[in-house]
Amino acid sequence: MASISEGTGTRQATVPGGMFRGTRPLKRWRYVGVFCERFMACAAVVHVGPFGQSFWALYERQPGRLRERTRMVPRRGEVALGPGSLVLRDRGRGVTLELELEEQAGIEALCPHGGASVWTRKQAGVPARGTLALDVGAAEDVQALAVIDDTAGHHARHTEWYWSAGVGEGPDGRALAWNLVSGVNDPANGSERAVWVESVPAEAPPVGFADDLRSIRCEDGSELRFTAEALRRRRDNLVVVSSDYRAPFGSFAGELPGHVELARGLGVMEHHRARW
Repeated sequence: MASISEGTGTRQATVPGGMFRGTRPLKRWRYVGVFCERFMACAAVVHVGPFGQSFWALYERQPGRLRERTRMVPRRGEVALGPGSLVLRDRGRGVTLELELEEQAGIEALCPHGGASVWTRKQAGVPARGTLALDVGAAEDVQALAVIDDTAGHHARHTEWYWSAGVGEGPDGRALAWNLVSGVNDPANGSERAVWVESVPAEAPPVGFADDLRSIRCEDGSELRFTAEALRRRRDNLVVVSSDYRAPFGSFAGELPGHVELARGLGVMEHHRARW
């Protein structure tokens, strides 16, 4: 696998600007996924042109309960994803999650897409510390690892991708993390695909996802296996804009690209079709 300069150098890229490029609106989002043995969670704030959306989900691995909410019009203070922090407060769902994120430089890519371009910065294996309170219970201390996805671009009108990100460790105890994709930001070189070993990223070769999201196979022959534990799925058809996605939380085993053995891992898989 090729090495990646973090945040600066050959992989630093210019964020696309302008609310529209022709008839294409700018799509931009920040997504944070959080993983530990107790729970898995994600939260995001998304903008398509002048319109916003937010979503969050929290899966308690025991007793196996998934809570989630998507708002087509974000509610102020419910999901806040500032630099170095994640704050989720949803009384209706009984969840308060407040985390500090030890953000890294991350890896950046600027990739062509449908005659325009998409910029993204990915971070993985980010330490996350804070508290989680559920229902009327007291707040519990949380230590977890996070992945962070910042993206902006004038994506093609019809966009489809497969994506996975997660954290784990090798048989020797080395910290591992990954961000793998097919369908967007995935040229043979200069992509957003990356594997982190002890916090050092390297670009991964191209990968392919099984349609059932049970595995990811790399062109070097390595294969990552996935066992779903909780499924997030949503379909929206707003005439002009539509979205259809599957995004299960679960556990991983096998090999990351580069034949990096993964003894145990937690993360997310996703298949998304969008018209925007």
